[in-house]
Amino acid sequence: MESTLAKLAYQTFQQGKSYFGLTHKTLSTQLRSLVAPPAQERIKPIETRTLLKFRERLNDLLDTDWKDAENGVYPSALLFDNPWEDFFRFYPMVWLDMPSTWDRANNDRFYDFGPGVKTEGYPKYYARTFHNQTDGYLSDRSADLYDLQVEILFNGSADPMRRRILAPLKQELTKAGIPNAPQTRVLDVACGTGRTLRMLRGALSEVSLFGTDLSPAYLRKANQNLSEIPGELPQLLNANAEALPYRDNYFQGVTSVFLFHELPAPVRQAIINECFRVTCPGGVFVICDSIQRGDFSDMDVFLENFPAMFHEPFYKNYTEDDISGRLVQAGFEVVETQVHFASKYWVARKPAEAGVTA
Repeated sequence: MESTLAKLAYQTFQQGKSYFGLTHKTLSTQLRSLVAPPAQERIKPIETRTLLKFRERLNDLLDTDWKDAENGVYPSALLFDNPWEDFFRFYPMVWLDMPSTWDRANNDRFYDFGPGVKTEGYPKYYARTFHNQTDGYLSDRSADLYDLQVEILFNGSADPMRRRILAPLKQELTKAGIPNAPQTRVLDVACGTGRTLRMLRGALSEVSLFGTDLSPAYLRKANQNLSEIPGELPQLLNANAEALPYRDNYFQGVTSVFLFHELPAPVRQAIINECFRVTCPGGVFVICDSIQRGDFSDMDVFLENFPAMFHEPFYKNYTEDDISGRLVQAGFEVVETQVHFASKYWVARKPAEAGVTA
């Protein structure tokens, strides 16, 4: 009975987030059509049967999320971990930010940053307003709104998609005989506001966690979010993933979530090479990102609409890129790929006899 009630509570919680996201997007779309309509329609219509299939795959994702918690991959409390304080505090700011977002989108102002935001020293591909969001990734305001905006975008499924890295990561660490202990080091590349690191801490309570990100503002937010968790804080560094500031063979586990679709192809390879370098022989690397073209043929229309709706200049190339091939080129063995809802996963292992060849 207790398990049944807990599952019902989880389903209710997720349905509430889903309906909230749908309602928000419906209202904001209607408002935009009145006050800031785009000069030309850039998106393709989506058939009802495709939307129904979309909903079916979302339900499958949530079912997998529940089962992983039920099977002990992570504590069930992680299913309900939601930044409520940020939600109530920053949701009005999401609405207030929309007119400037629409203006940037309508006028292709991809390099429009607010006063005081410094873009010097960042790679050109990074110093832009991804998603047309204010200040890109380079301000505290952006960091405050990011998690809420992503949850709205994915109808409350962003966290369940992030959690899909946990089962394969734990499974591969266990296979390699790597313990859940302080001597085990796990790195999250492009950790952003720390949501994935919070989940890693829930699933791997004793390992030493590390995170890097290019944005000082997002690292400040990550430090705030992670300081709420009892126990040792992850070690966070402001760094470019193209040159990770760690010695060779340092981490038993490396993860990266929602990064690769925002990179030019050569940079994807450079970062995968760096992840290979810092992963120890026998260690595991898990990537989570968007689905790609052909994973679900009926969802290809979403892949075409996404970069048209948001500023995602490298997304189309990503959807056609051979990430498995890039992993192999770096020296990894690809263990498996998985697809859950709108996200895809690559699980790779560094061969036990490998040196640093990338």
